[in-house]
Amino acid sequence: MQQSYHLLGLLGYPFCSHQSANICRTLNLEAHNFANKSCKNAVSLYLERARLIDRIRIILRSNSPDSLVSVLNDPALDSFVVANALKSAPSPDVALSFIETLKHIPHFTHNQNTLYALAKILAKSHQMGKLKALIDGINAGKFRNVARVSFMDQMKLYAAAGDLDSVLCVWHEWRVSQKCPNIESYNIIMMICAQMGKDYEAVTTFGRMIDEGGIPNSRTYTVIIEHLVNSGNLNSAMRIFNLLPSLRVKHTLRQYAVLVDALCGTDQFEVVKSLLSEMQVDGFLPSRGMYSSLQRMHDAGFIEETLELIKEMLPDQRIENVKMSSGDYCDDEDEVDGNGEFECSHNNAKADGIKLKPWLDPAILASSLRYWRPEEVSSLEDANFVWTTRLVSKMIRTFSSAESAWQFFCWVANQPGFSHDVHTVSRMITKLAREGNVNMVEELISIIKIEGIKLSYGTIRTVIDYYGVSGKGEAALKVFQNVKPLCGTLPTNCLLSLYSSILRTFTKCKMNSKALDTLDEMILCGILPKIQTFSELMHHFALEGDMKTVQRLFGMVKQGGIEPDGYMFKVLIRAYCNSNRAVLALRAFEDMKSSNLMTDVSTKRLLVKSLWKEGKLREAAAVEETNMEANNDSYTTSAANFQRVYRVYSSSFPTIIGKKDLCEEGSINS
Repeated sequence: MQQSYHLLGLLGYPFCSHQSANICRTLNLEAHNFANKSCKNAVSLYLERARLIDRIRIILRSNSPDSLVSVLNDPALDSFVVANALKSAPSPDVALSFIETLKHIPHFTHNQNTLYALAKILAKSHQMGKLKALIDGINAGKFRNVARVSFMDQMKLYAAAGDLDSVLCVWHEWRVSQKCPNIESYNIIMMICAQMGKDYEAVTTFGRMIDEGGIPNSRTYTVIIEHLVNSGNLNSAMRIFNLLPSLRVKHTLRQYAVLVDALCGTDQFEVVKSLLSEMQVDGFLPSRGMYSSLQRMHDAGFIEETLELIKEMLPDQRIENVKMSSGDYCDDEDEVDGNGEFECSHNNAKADGIKLKPWLDPAILASSLRYWRPEEVSSLEDANFVWTTRLVSKMIRTFSSAESAWQFFCWVANQPGFSHDVHTVSRMITKLAREGNVNMVEELISIIKIEGIKLSYGTIRTVIDYYGVSGKGEAALKVFQNVKPLCGTLPTNCLLSLYSSILRTFTKCKMNSKALDTLDEMILCGILPKIQTFSELMHHFALEGDMKTVQRLFGMVKQGGIEPDGYMFKVLIRAYCNSNRAVLALRAFEDMKSSNLMTDVSTKRLLVKSLWKEGKLREAAAVEETNMEANNDSYTTSAANFQRVYRVYSSSFPTIIGKKDLCEEGSINS
């Protein structure tokens, strides 16, 4: 696995301050989150709140609930403390009892955060009557300064409660009012249908998403993969997982975790070994939920492949449990999602034998350091946090600006016991690239080359993509040219992905000659671009009016043995029409017909119009009468791949074969 590398001497404050000076001038400073608590700096306030949250967490788990009222009378109690204490309650009944106790606290008033936390508890405990009453009350304006519960949040809550009918009711209301629910709404329906064993409804919801022009995202494929795995279709899940790079969809840690767990469960350890290698190439730290699976693999004899990964998931022994003595609380802080990274400074006896990792929210802590003022940094240093790779990576990711993230990155490098590694460095480089800080990225890259840190290809690809968005093509080229020293030797599929990214960036930056030179270099290296890459290049040069290059690219496709798809023909036909070459456009149209492919309505109309304009009336009439029109919305370069995913997904459930397709039906069968 990865090693730790020391950047202490190279990332001191002088370097940090010099680089961040220019960014400071452009910062648009907003009102601080904790303005209403101006008597304390943001970090001190965070620590005070964290201590109070931990006091409540322990009491909620203790045999002395009567002491809760005295704790809740603390003047520091506010909606932030209550919402986070509710989220970490040991059970729904305890959480609801906590809510009842709050009625006796005169200075406390619920707000949107606490009510939403309560709603989630009611949903997870399947108390639908109370949940609907709460949502109806919020939407009716019964709570001051609390906005209506959005359609999306309602769907999420009802899905968590397992109420499909309510989810669909909200979804249909959303469609009536706004016509186009977002992709996540489809994902929610797919997820709950899959969980309830409604395979047909889950599959056809995905079909409807595609049919209505939706573009599936990473979570869509995570839902599909989990559905397939849980229904015993592991091979199909792996097929879809392996398709994702061709759709330019990034793999997620959740997808890796689900597949690793399923493969270990069937003793397919060689496949797991390959998957773990790919996970590391993608730059992911293993999730703690993977521990039992990897331990099983380790026990089966795969010691070298799993030892370092298992070590990553073991609790850091430096992080002590929250402790209380004589009703007093230990002097420090917290953990979210089992990732406590904070060390208390006292050794007090625990209350009622309760052991809890301290509460910690990296996003809130990062927000409190937004301006990196001396008093906040001093409070951070006094807090005695245990800085781990996981915590630092989360902090860097959640800083609102690269400026603050960079200051924290340099500061933490000098903290005792901590060393930056590939994961923290990757997070920082990505953060800088996203905001277009080319000079700082180059400085950091030069440092990690000296240190010998090997980045994942995914980090390099992300940097190149961000530079494409910000129009920094030359900077992207410099990064691309450093791939080997930065990443080491990469497999062909990773190189293919990187080449595709740099070609896309070149076209966005109007670096046409560089794009063509890189394409030639790519092919000479034996790496044949995907059909999507050729189509995008053809589309770009068609917009530039360079028909010679468009024809050359189409010829390269033919010579490479790639069968043009409908989208590529669409690009070619429209390019010929727009350059007043209707005869050549007609020839491409005929080739498309012979390949049993369809065009979209607008392209067909453009061809007819072009033929009429050039006096080809008979040909125009023949095209007009041709019945081979595809839906405009779904007719994209990825349409064929979406259909491949749909076929794999639907064919995994023989029981749904013969049922009317949702795409044809036009409504969800609940």
